[in-house]
Amino acid sequence: MKHTSRRAFLQGLGGTVLALPWLESLGLAVEQKPAQRAVFYYVPIGVVRRSFFPGEGDQITPKFGGNKQSAFKTANLKVGTHPLQLTPTLQPLAKVKDKVTLITGLDRDFQPGTDVHAQCASCFLTSAAPFSVKRSPYPQARTLDHVLAEKLSQHTPFRTLEFSSNSHKDNKESIQFDNISWYGTEHVAPSMRDPRKAYRRLFGTRELQAFRNITDLVLEDARSLKRSLGYADQQKFNEYFESIRTIEVQVDRLEQMKTELQNVRLDEPADAHLPRGEYIRLMGDLMVVALQTGLTNVASFMVGPERWDTPYLYESLFDKPRSHHQMSHNQGKFIKDLEKVDHFHMQQFAYLLEKMNAIEEANGTSLLDNTILTYGSGLGDGATHQYSALPIIVAGSAGGRLKTGAHINLSETTGPVAKVNGKYVNPKQGLPLANLWLTQMQAFGLKQDRFADSSGVLKSMLA
Repeated sequence: MKHTSRRAFLQGLGGTVLALPWLESLGLAVEQKPAQRAVFYYVPIGVVRRSFFPGEGDQITPKFGGNKQSAFKTANLKVGTHPLQLTPTLQPLAKVKDKVTLITGLDRDFQPGTDVHAQCASCFLTSAAPFSVKRSPYPQARTLDHVLAEKLSQHTPFRTLEFSSNSHKDNKESIQFDNISWYGTEHVAPSMRDPRKAYRRLFGTRELQAFRNITDLVLEDARSLKRSLGYADQQKFNEYFESIRTIEVQVDRLEQMKTELQNVRLDEPADAHLPRGEYIRLMGDLMVVALQTGLTNVASFMVGPERWDTPYLYESLFDKPRSHHQMSHNQGKFIKDLEKVDHFHMQQFAYLLEKMNAIEEANGTSLLDNTILTYGSGLGDGATHQYSALPIIVAGSAGGRLKTGAHINLSETTGPVAKVNGKYVNPKQGLPLANLWLTQMQAFGLKQDRFADSSGVLKSMLA
């Protein structure tokens, strides 16, 4: 085992395997550069602008705009790099503030004739120009994660891994509302939504002894290996196994809770009563372990679907399940609750960042340092249905390739949306979202000068 790579496996009874994190004692050269990773964390239905964006705290509560963009006014902020101000929604990022960048002034183009929400999710990582895709009613093509995987995940067991925290089966919408990762036009990359199934897929158990925990199945091998490790690696090894054990316990707890709920008469599906934060963090833990052990270097995480009216139990916020989409259509009545939901989503994002920042890599940097993890939504505001001025946060730097710890503003908007020839337009348009995707591609070493409807790279982001 002395020269085992970071993707080595411990294999125990029943065909169970566990991938190992980087351990110096196993002979991996310290000078070897850690792998670069790309992760996309998607939040549906936009945000409440006044508590998310710096300088918009006095924003007037907007009215629902249907499929037309209603008037809104963004902060008058000069184009350029500014100190990062943690607004109420961004406060959970305080511990990793120096490793995140807020980006404002990015727009997603919209193809008229189809639903706004459907394009939000399915086109977020595509950014194809309107009417450029002929085989679909949406401008949706191969997504960025799969383009990056060709370079970043050439030698990993999984090219990409797709995670979702939507386990509901009562969907009334098409798959475009509930998927951000696509192999190609109308060829969805299905996401893992059930924690137990995701666990089995990642750790390969055949469950010949289903009554025993997976970590028990490899414990004998683990003890043998542990004796050959140095003190620091023993501590890391213990932490790693403890995280796996915690995941097992949480999976069992949620499954037991769901089974009990299914035996009770409820107005909503049993899934609606599962603790939302616990579910999101559990799927996030599974994703982090997959990145840590080299099972994949590219992942996507969809927090929830677009436009579905299915309720969720935001366990720390409300005493009963609530529909994020329905609340977004009446900000005047529910704005305080919506701000709580935005803050809740940011807490889950911050949990992932802090967890990744605490995982040490071969050269002393962290897992987060070697990742570009993008938080975003396909709407700027859920009430106005604006698809411009999107909420975008980039964490990590792909090993120092990107600048962090700042607020980069890319568009100076000087007034409210105006109606021109029957269409709502901004006085000054922002830059295409695809410019961010192109910038990330170049940061990862892809020699490409254009992606989708991009107009250039964001030079202010590059280190």
